[in-house]
Amino acid sequence: MLCLHGWGCDGKIFAPILSGMGDQYTFLCPDFPGHGASSDPPEPWDVPRYGQCIVELIGQLGFSPCHVIAHSFGGRIALWLAANHPELVQKMILTGCAGLRKPKTEEQIKKEKAFKQKKAFLKTLKNLPLVGQLAEGAEERLRQKYGSEDYKKLNEVMRRTFVKVISLDLRPVLSVIRASTLLIWGSEDGETPLWMGQAMEQEIPDAGLVIFDGDDHFAFVKQWRRFCLIADRYLRPNTDGGERIG
Repeated sequence: MLCLHGWGCDGKIFAPILSGMGDQYTFLCPDFPGHGASSDPPEPWDVPRYGQCIVELIGQLGFSPCHVIAHSFGGRIALWLAANHPELVQKMILTGCAGLRKPKTEEQIKKEKAFKQKKAFLKTLKNLPLVGQLAEGAEERLRQKYGSEDYKKLNEVMRRTFVKVISLDLRPVLSVIRASTLLIWGSEDGETPLWMGQAMEQEIPDAGLVIFDGDDHFAFVKQWRRFCLIADRYLRPNTDGGERIG
């Protein structure tokens, strides 16, 4: 069982899942580069580079084919992996999976335009000998003003990585995913809203959606016993002729 964590988290977030299912599966819960105990990538990475890192890791460990449990950012990598290396993936369980581009509000469009205009002006100033250092400080203040909370916490390499990651819309790969996929979503998820799970259920050929009513982006941790029961039923070979979840 390959477990892929969300942005700003690490493999330890799956500890409750291991406690509930660890006697049935061998788990691999790596920390993505730039997260947990793993060092930052040597340069800004995008989703395919993170995906290739996982391909190399499970290849070195002989850990394929495998089932995948993925949360949030980890879901982006799982979607890429299933679409580009279907031979490595058996079944997937995606919870609060990111990867679909959110429509921008009018306010977000205005803020993005203002940020780009001010950043372009500061870029020009940085090339001037007397004000270059002041412009660099102003650019950092600009990032603090306009950047998301996730973005503001990062160093330069990880900021550029973050931008690359969230700019990729994975919706085009959904229809080519062959792995049977179970989607588990909190109905009140504010990070990856429920409409994303509903869209994935519609566009991934073999997919089913389970909704945890009233729960949020971390529903799989808060209701880990329920999550483990559903996951076990879904992953268990269907030998009794009964209905299969997903």
